[in-house]
Amino acid sequence: MSTVLLETLSQAFRCVYLKQTRSITGYPFFSSWSLEEQVMNEYGASRDIVSSLQMRLLETNAEYYGISLLQLMENAGRCVAEEVSRRFSAGCKVAVFCGLGGNGGDGFVAARHLVARGYSVQVIVAGQAKEISHPAARCNWEALQFYSEDLLITETSDASVQPPTVDVVIDALLGTGTRGKLKPPISQFVELINKTAAYKVAVDVPTGINADTGEVLGNAVKADLTITFYKLKPGLHDAKEYTGEVLVKDIGLPHAIEQLTGPGDVITAVKARPVTAHKGDFGRLLVVGGSEVFSGAPTLVALAALRTGADIVYLAAPAKTAYAVSSISPDLITLKLQGEHLNCENITALSSYVETVDAVVLGPGLGLHPETMSFVEDFLNVVERAQKPLLLDADGLKAFARFKKPLKTRAVFTPHSGEYAVLTGQRLPEDLQKRAKEIQKTAAMLNVTLLVKGHVDIISDGKNLKFNFTGNPGMTVGGTGDVLSGIAGALLAQGNTPFAAAAAAAFANGASGDFAVEKLGYHIVASDLIEWIPQVLNNPMNHARLRKKNV
Repeated sequence: MSTVLLETLSQAFRCVYLKQTRSITGYPFFSSWSLEEQVMNEYGASRDIVSSLQMRLLETNAEYYGISLLQLMENAGRCVAEEVSRRFSAGCKVAVFCGLGGNGGDGFVAARHLVARGYSVQVIVAGQAKEISHPAARCNWEALQFYSEDLLITETSDASVQPPTVDVVIDALLGTGTRGKLKPPISQFVELINKTAAYKVAVDVPTGINADTGEVLGNAVKADLTITFYKLKPGLHDAKEYTGEVLVKDIGLPHAIEQLTGPGDVITAVKARPVTAHKGDFGRLLVVGGSEVFSGAPTLVALAALRTGADIVYLAAPAKTAYAVSSISPDLITLKLQGEHLNCENITALSSYVETVDAVVLGPGLGLHPETMSFVEDFLNVVERAQKPLLLDADGLKAFARFKKPLKTRAVFTPHSGEYAVLTGQRLPEDLQKRAKEIQKTAAMLNVTLLVKGHVDIISDGKNLKFNFTGNPGMTVGGTGDVLSGIAGALLAQGNTPFAAAAAAAFANGASGDFAVEKLGYHIVASDLIEWIPQVLNNPMNHARLRKKNV
């Protein structure tokens, strides 16, 4: 990498990456760290607005890459204190209303900085401090105890405090994750804040405003100034009556982190399971593949999808292959199709299943028989008419290359570089930036999300772009791509967008491979990855341990 690129790298990420190595117990599993650095330099912020879900994703990924939530909270709280000090002189009275989550933590930091700047500060906690569960907020609450002689701290759960007679009120009750109508005591605190004649400052978003839609959740703080972080939240534009002046402040989160996959992609893609859940609520997936020669590939897809959390997976294959698959696991539901290979006569039998499932995976182990190639084109038309999300892989991609067209349904294609060459008629360049731009163009042309597997996975839907650095050379063993297809297929079936499903699947698949290699060395088989999928999905941040192990 050139000296110019190194010098232009964000200082924040220079601190994070400078001394990190890329190995686990002697097994190198990341590409050269300069590639990650290269990504950070080449790809910056693409939009000026970020949703609450995307912000959660980015903050989680930042922590994975070495920028802690404690650092981000410190920067956010300091920004608030700085803006107050620009408008009011030292000695003024400030009341900081703090919730029990991350937004409250920002308030604790702001209070500490304001005390240090000579302001008279009162902190009002909406609840009992022992209930603070956010780790960074807890740290900053504990830090405030050393200032107990310099500020007044009140903990209350019923908003019984009198409206403070102060010059400034800081609203740090609830942040961007607020959903549903406000309930006591928060709603009471909002009323209390609005009754004061003080200048009102909202942290990130006024409490009671949906950060994504601008909806007023019963009642909301009417701020004179809203200080939001990193990028503007979409709902603030539609809630001008409540936001007052809006400032967007930098908190040390590099914009280019949007182009790196991480645990946040997994956490936001995995569907929460309420106690009232029923069979089928978490996705029904149809896997179409297999031939007289290949039975393992569709089996791996189906098993990986089940481990990812799909409730029901149907595996449709030629009858002989389907019987072989049935003998592998009782968890697999097989649809036994006529013929030794897939052919157009199978379309009728599959159409009803297409209508009932939430997503379709097509391609693993299909083979390249001429009748199968024709089947792919006709079957894709069925999927398009049903408007079902599709994942196309392996031989399915090779068949699609014969008649390629922009798809009319949501889709993920998962080629490796050789399959990409068949699909497009062009080989990808070695240079990472050029490679990414070509993939982005192809994704836009075909109206699909491309997940191009390689030393560095590249994901693009034609607009968005992400790079995935999990995975290792042990994953060159056959079948790991089928596991990837199963993970992505399940996430599609659970309602994720193709881009979100592809990004999360790339990280999870590579991380599963990394854990497998840590345990077994370069002697893994594809089914080893499947056993690690639940652990990665349950705690994707644990993969950070592998990144830091040999620092």
